[in-house]
Amino acid sequence: MQQLDNKVALITGGSKGIGYGIAATLLEQNMKVGITSRSQENADKAAEELRKIGKGEVMALQADVRDFDSQQQAVDKLLTAWGSLDLLVANAGVGHFASIEEMTLEQWNQTIETNLTGVFYSIKATVEAIKKAKGYIITISSLAGANFFPQGSAYNASKFGLTGFTQSVMLDLRQHDVKVTTIMPGSVTSHFNQHTPSDADSWKIQPEDLGNMVVHLMQLPPQTLPSKIEVRPAKPPKK
Repeated sequence: MQQLDNKVALITGGSKGIGYGIAATLLEQNMKVGITSRSQENADKAAEELRKIGKGEVMALQADVRDFDSQQQAVDKLLTAWGSLDLLVANAGVGHFASIEEMTLEQWNQTIETNLTGVFYSIKATVEAIKKAKGYIITISSLAGANFFPQGSAYNASKFGLTGFTQSVMLDLRQHDVKVTTIMPGSVTSHFNQHTPSDADSWKIQPEDLGNMVVHLMQLPPQTLPSKIEVRPAKPPKK
């Protein structure tokens, strides 16, 4: 089983929710973890809390995934400090839900630019470092990347696109000994879409569950690659 001590990870959108939970789990493995947020203040606050875990190292980085130069600058800071990059978790995402009659141009563009183009930028900014490390790229898609629903035109389009994009990148990079996986969660306890987590979310997938999945993926034998993973709550409430 591969030891993860001092491996270096970058998690986009790591200041809360799924990204924060994955960061916490990786730190428990004594990894070095950079987290990005559009707000430096939010990244700093999250990093301060994550340091209480007492393992690994945390770096707070300001970056907007919709801005390639912003992404590249964050990656350059991480590489300058730590010298390498073993794992990218492209997690940052947004959701706007409305019928096609009511979906605004701004909502559509923000969703596509963040959930799809933002992941392209994240991978472009890190791919050479990941290749050098023979590392891992993990994108956080959604079951909405395989199942369409009303009022989901922008979100479905972004996640269907992300799922297909990631699988193509997997084929591009596997001859470089780089692994690429997309994780497609169902309901997760998070702050997504202005939700405030509470005890009522206990039936949902927890962010740390996805963190453990990332750890397991990194520790799999080198010849094995789960390239696309659908994950659901084990027992949702009856409707």
